[in-house]
Amino acid sequence: MPQDPHAKSGSVREDYAITLVEAAGFELVGKSEINVNPKDTKDHPQGVWSLSPAFREGEANRERYAAIGESDHFTLRFRKPLSH
Repeated sequence: MPQDPHAKSGSVREDYAITLVEAAGFELVGKSEINVNPKDTKDHPQGVWSLSPAFREGEANRERYAAIGESDHFTLRFRKPLSH
């Protein structure tokens, strides 16, 4: 799914985030899968706020969203190169 530049759903694609941070002059030095949630399909009516802990839809679909858990996250590490 293409990245909404305004991220109205609350989801940001990893490749999009990397591009923005690198454009600001940082260098990607590492990634971790520690916060990945493959259960998150990223197609919820209220975006990431449908899921825990917000449950923006209240009791509607709460059990389904609770089974998913929190939204899928990526973990990146950047460094700012020293200027010469």
